[in-house]
Amino acid sequence: MTKYNTLLYYCYSTIADAEQFATDHLKFCKSLNLVGRIIVAEEGLNGTVSGTAESCNTYMDTLHADPRFARVDFKVDEVGEPSFVKMHVRYKSEIVHSGLRDPHIINPEKKTGKHLDPKDFMAMKDRDDVVILDVRSNYEHSLGKFKNAVTLDIENFRDFPAKINELAQLKDKKILTYCTGGIKCEKASALLLHEGFTDVYQLHGGIIKYGKEAGGQDFEGKCYVFDNRLSVDVNQVNPVVISTCYNCGKITDKMINCANPECNEHFTQCDECGTAMDGCCSDDCKAHPRKRVYDGTGYYVKVPQPVNVKKAKVQLAD
Repeated sequence: MTKYNTLLYYCYSTIADAEQFATDHLKFCKSLNLVGRIIVAEEGLNGTVSGTAESCNTYMDTLHADPRFARVDFKVDEVGEPSFVKMHVRYKSEIVHSGLRDPHIINPEKKTGKHLDPKDFMAMKDRDDVVILDVRSNYEHSLGKFKNAVTLDIENFRDFPAKINELAQLKDKKILTYCTGGIKCEKASALLLHEGFTDVYQLHGGIIKYGKEAGGQDFEGKCYVFDNRLSVDVNQVNPVVISTCYNCGKITDKMINCANPECNEHFTQCDECGTAMDGCCSDDCKAHPRKRVYDGTGYYVKVPQPVNVKKAKVQLAD
C-alpha cells in the first residue's frame, strides 16, 4: 500500500528573483508528482505539499541542501491519500499577508519573539504572568484554540496590526503567541515588540508541532488546515469539542467551505444541516446559480488561475 505524507513548512529567507524561482519550483514539484500550494516571495517560502513518502523525502532533502532553506522545520503528517488535487506555486509580495512591508517594523530574519519548543510552551502557558495569544482568524480559532487563549476578531491576518491597541493592557505580561505552523507568529511577535511589548514568545512549529511533541494537551477542538482535510486532531490527552453548527447550534467539529463559490465562507456545520442546506451557510447561498455540488466534504478544488501572472493594478489595492 502506497504511503503518503503531507508537509507543512515555511522559511523566512531572502530569495532573489522570486518570480523566476516560483516558476522553476513549480516544475521541480511537478517532477516529483507532488500536489499542494506554495507561496513564494522575496522574503521566503510558505508551503503545504503532499505526495508519496519517497517524493516528500526528496523534496525535503533538496530544500535542506540549499543554504537559503537549510533551517526549514518540516511538519510531517502521514495521510491516507494526497491532501491536494493539484500543484500550485505562486509568487506574491509576502508569504503571509500582513500589509506591513517596512523591514524596519517587520523583519523575521532579524527580530521576532523568543521561540519556545512545545514542551517549554506547555510548561509556561498556565502561569499567572502569562497570556496566550491566538493570532489566527475567526474561523480558525472558532474551531479550536488553547484553553484560556485570548482571541481577536479578525477575518484575515492582515487585520492583526489594527488590533494591537486592544492588547495594550497586557504589556506587563509575558505574551505567548501561537498559530497553525508558526509562520504568522514570526510577524505577529515582531509587531508586538515594535509596539512596545517587551516579553514576547512564540510557539515554535505552531499547533501542529505541539500536537506531535506535547500530545496537544489543553488545545480544545480541532486545528484548521489549508488543504482538503480542512481540520486535523491535535489533542491526544484531554480532547474536547468547542465548535457548534453555524445553522442549528449543535456541537460539531466539522469545518466546511460554503458551496456558493461567491461566498466560500469557512464555517462549522453538522452533517444534518449539511444535507439540508446542501453545504451552504444560508438559503440565499443554497439558491445561488453558481452553487457547487456538495459531496459531504465541504472541500472544493479552486478554479485554476494563471501561474505567476501579476494582478492588474486595480486589484492590488486589496
